[in-house]
Amino acid sequence: MNWQDGSRFIRYLFVKYDRDHRESTQVCSAQLTLPRMAAADGKAVVWGVLVGAAGVTLAVAWYQSRKSGWSRQTPARLCLSSNDDRVDSGVVMPSGQREVLERLGALIQSVSDLKEEVRALKRALPQLPDHVRDELQGGRRGAGPVAYKASPLQKSTPTRRRRAGGSGASTDVHSSEEAESEGGYMTALTDSEEEEVQQSKRKEHRVEVDELSALLERADALHSKEAVKAQALSELLQKKAEFDSKSQFLWRLTRAYADAHDAASSKEEKKSFAEKGMKVGEEAITLNPACSQSHQWYAIMCGLMSDYDSIQNKIKNGYLFKDHLDKAIELDPQNPLSYYLLGRWCYAVAQCTWIERKIAATLFGEPPSATVHDALQHFLKAEAICPKYSKLNYVFLAKCYRDLGQRQRSREMCEAASSLSSTTKEDDEAQKELDSVLQSL
Repeated sequence: MNWQDGSRFIRYLFVKYDRDHRESTQVCSAQLTLPRMAAADGKAVVWGVLVGAAGVTLAVAWYQSRKSGWSRQTPARLCLSSNDDRVDSGVVMPSGQREVLERLGALIQSVSDLKEEVRALKRALPQLPDHVRDELQGGRRGAGPVAYKASPLQKSTPTRRRRAGGSGASTDVHSSEEAESEGGYMTALTDSEEEEVQQSKRKEHRVEVDELSALLERADALHSKEAVKAQALSELLQKKAEFDSKSQFLWRLTRAYADAHDAASSKEEKKSFAEKGMKVGEEAITLNPACSQSHQWYAIMCGLMSDYDSIQNKIKNGYLFKDHLDKAIELDPQNPLSYYLLGRWCYAVAQCTWIERKIAATLFGEPPSATVHDALQHFLKAEAICPKYSKLNYVFLAKCYRDLGQRQRSREMCEAASSLSSTTKEDDEAQKELDSVLQSL
């Protein structure tokens, strides 16, 4: 047998191996993508693969028997190592012959690996339909990303190595087994433990949000009822340690202190509520300077504290009152309460005596400045945003028109105030003010 015959035989083996390998790969692919293939068809495919592998094995055996005959005719034993081109007797092989032997060695190794894969496929095929059925049923029941268990075929198929031609270096070809993590689970999709942690965190966050929302709704409901608004303070204080980092909680707590101040009877108790509320209001503004309600209720606490402070602190709180109301209106220009309060501040400043203005100028360099007309515009703005906003708003409109000499308009505002019923302590105060205005007209 000459070298031309050997080359033709080697090419035949390569073609035979390539065709058998593609057939075995197609069988695996068909088995994975068509889990419902009939059992008889699956067995026929397996027998076909086995027959092809047996043919390759017979060809290799025939070649090895012929090779032993060639070895006896060769004057020196060749060294087939991929890393050593020398022969034991010192004879150097031609480069073409050495390349043929290396490729033949790689072919033999590949055939051996193919036989192992065929055996593994034969062992895995009986279990594959049950595995695919379980996967499909699990996919229908479950929702969202899950971690898939490796199939029996993936577990049974060994990793095959392909030898690169010419250089003798081998490159790993990763099979499905190498895609498995510890415990046999595929890691390409989702880490179940990490997903559980994330779900737990989301659940805790939802619980916290739901609890806070319920508490804030409860506080708003109590504030809207005159008879029970003072109860909001005690309920909010019970949750202060848990929610004191939430600005929406803190400004409601400030409001609750204001309600408790109005409900208190003694001066000492009122002052205590005002001081504590002012401190909480500062915390709310520091936490979220962009919250209009925080600025508004802090301004209210500054106004309440002016009744218990010295003249110097009273004037200082007056400046703070004005500054934070301006900020609240800037952040929320559709809140009628802010305009009403700013109108009260302007009207009070307009009524200041010459001595009070001098004291303010001495202490702070520039006294506060506002007119009755400024106050009127703020009261009208509150009425425009929310018609029939409050009884007191009508009373102060009547006062402004009276001071500006518009007595007819003042009487109209008095009639509007009289049309509103008195339901709160503020309304009772407004009624007393209304009676005083009517007498002056």
